[in-house]
Amino acid sequence: MAQDSRGNPVTGMPETPSSGFEVRSLGHCAFDSPVPVRHFVDESRRVLANPEVGPGGIPPSAPTLEAAGPRRRLFFDPAATRAAIVTCGGLCPGLNDVVRAVTMVLWHRYGVREVLGIRYGYAGMVPGTAHPPLQLTPERVEDIHQNGGTILGSSRGPQKEEAMLEFLAAHRVDILFTIGGDGTLRGALALEQEAARRGRTLSVIGIPKTIDNDISWTDRTFGFETAVEMSRLPIRGAHMEAKGVDNGIGLVKLMGRESGFVAACASLASSDVNLVLVPEVPFSAARILAWLEGRLERKAHAVIVVAEGAGQDMVAAAGRDASGNANLGDIGPHLRDLISRHFRGDRPKASVKYIDPSYTIRSAPANADDSVFCFELAERAVHAGMAGRSGMLVSHLNGRYVHVPIAMAVAARKKIDPAGSLWQSVLNNTGQPAELV
Repeated sequence: MAQDSRGNPVTGMPETPSSGFEVRSLGHCAFDSPVPVRHFVDESRRVLANPEVGPGGIPPSAPTLEAAGPRRRLFFDPAATRAAIVTCGGLCPGLNDVVRAVTMVLWHRYGVREVLGIRYGYAGMVPGTAHPPLQLTPERVEDIHQNGGTILGSSRGPQKEEAMLEFLAAHRVDILFTIGGDGTLRGALALEQEAARRGRTLSVIGIPKTIDNDISWTDRTFGFETAVEMSRLPIRGAHMEAKGVDNGIGLVKLMGRESGFVAACASLASSDVNLVLVPEVPFSAARILAWLEGRLERKAHAVIVVAEGAGQDMVAAAGRDASGNANLGDIGPHLRDLISRHFRGDRPKASVKYIDPSYTIRSAPANADDSVFCFELAERAVHAGMAGRSGMLVSHLNGRYVHVPIAMAVAARKKIDPAGSLWQSVLNNTGQPAELV
């Protein structure tokens, strides 16, 4: 069974496929690596996709993934290689860390002197763009990790693969590092497939970025740990506000369109939350209000954390954004107003304090743990690109860094298993009912 960043079973992806984990190689590796390491990763080294061992032991046909790390032989000649980096989608802590790390490893370890920073996502990869690429050097990126956001800018929405390939060919790009989530990775896969169809020698390497931690075949994605850590302060504030008045209710909305990992883990980290609402576990307004009545009668205060994608059957939503994602109804204000209306009239009045720290968190610099993680992902992404791998992302899975085909990573979304140990921990920590419908 696939696991989340804390070893808990998660749903939303196939158990363990019998095939599909092979990463495409662009061809024969004819160049010696200049990387001064004692131990190169052997091409035959593999990592088990499923770490659990049944009664019969590990079967010979157990699916495995290619181990990440530096190769002794390279596909690209470092002296003649030109790389590009693009950041796409919403902001996320660690974007600048990854841009810096890719640039530094290419420059200092491989001697690559041509590193382009694509401006404003895939929109900056079309002919005639108003934002030409930046020339990235160690001097230009040396301090960018101290700031949130991305020095390159970002955007949502796909671009035509043909146009992007023309742009990359015009700028003589050999390796493209795409930093983004599910939509970005799908765009990278389409670009890689079009390049292969046309016989274009292009390495496309993904570095998974999503605060929601919802990419399949990864233990975690960068930005997630920072989001969990930064969520503790608004939760603590909601707790103090709730306890400061009679029948106070603190309501905090956190990130999580389809997967509630941030809400769940931030609630566990704070231990001040009494009710956690996530997209994976349905709930009804009647049950929430009945639970609140009982909670206020017993304790005279309550703290609720809701993921942004929870309770979408209760709110109106329409259309899709530029990336094709459904526009979510705003569950936070809806719950705030629903609760405020309920505790009027003959009922004891309640004071609802609503907090949405989402954009403050998304635009923040990475914490120490995420910064280390960003560098290690970027470092291994560079190794993979220089060795001629393509159509893959670097993943930390089962405690090891591995190469995962993008097609596998975007086949299904990683979600909390309502029957798994993570959600059981949430129930034990909050004391909330297991059923809310």
